[in-house]
Amino acid sequence: MDAVFKALADPSRRRLLDRLRDRNGQTLRELCAGLEMARQSVSKHLTVLEAAELVTTARRGREKLHYLNAAPINAIAERWISRFDRERANALADLTRALEQSPMDSKTFIYTTYIRATPEKLWQALTDPALTDRYWGVRFTTDWTEGSLLTWSQGGAEISHPDQVVLTYEPHRRLAYTWHTFTPQWAQAVGISEEVRAELAAERRSHVTFDIEPHGDQVKLTVTHDFDPAGALYSMCCQGWPTVLSSLKTLLETGEPLPAPHAS
Repeated sequence: MDAVFKALADPSRRRLLDRLRDRNGQTLRELCAGLEMARQSVSKHLTVLEAAELVTTARRGREKLHYLNAAPINAIAERWISRFDRERANALADLTRALEQSPMDSKTFIYTTYIRATPEKLWQALTDPALTDRYWGVRFTTDWTEGSLLTWSQGGAEISHPDQVVLTYEPHRRLAYTWHTFTPQWAQAVGISEEVRAELAAERRSHVTFDIEPHGDQVKLTVTHDFDPAGALYSMCCQGWPTVLSSLKTLLETGEPLPAPHAS
């Protein structure tokens, strides 16, 4: 956490984070454009931000793309949020969401977190329906072979579709699958209006990838979710993923997921 505060203390690094907030997934060249800083200085600042886990990167061909990562901001909020009243907690949540969200012209959401667990334990938590139900409220039915159907169960609704499939299955390293189909039964189970459901159903189907890397006595988990850039699902998932992943981390490190939010 000290590294996060140190990284945020520099105005040039805050400016780089602002630029990623405004448009996520930029190359070093794009981040340098319009800045009164040498390329080498920008590169050094990005190294500090990566070390503090405020920025994560992904390769696209020969290009290295930089993404704002909200996990450290969530960790800061979670450390002190219980000490504040409801209004102050909501204010912190608004700040966190502002840092997590990227503009609608971005089509990729990337979130990196470090979990004190083994790759095997994390893999089990991503694929065992009894565990996914505990921290996510979702159960999967599949044989987990690439190309196989993936049935979702959420809120009492069972969701299946021929295009709802496993894309990648590399045990303890990488898992990828397409997102679920927005059926009327799902919308009714989770309290989504028919108008919103129809809007989501009209979008190009998205897919999510989980990358696992050993990191000392921890594992580095990077979640990449690719969306229809003009759709509404992007905004919904950007707000939902941090909660799901924080609950996953808490479950693996303490044995219990985060408490389910109370309905207002």
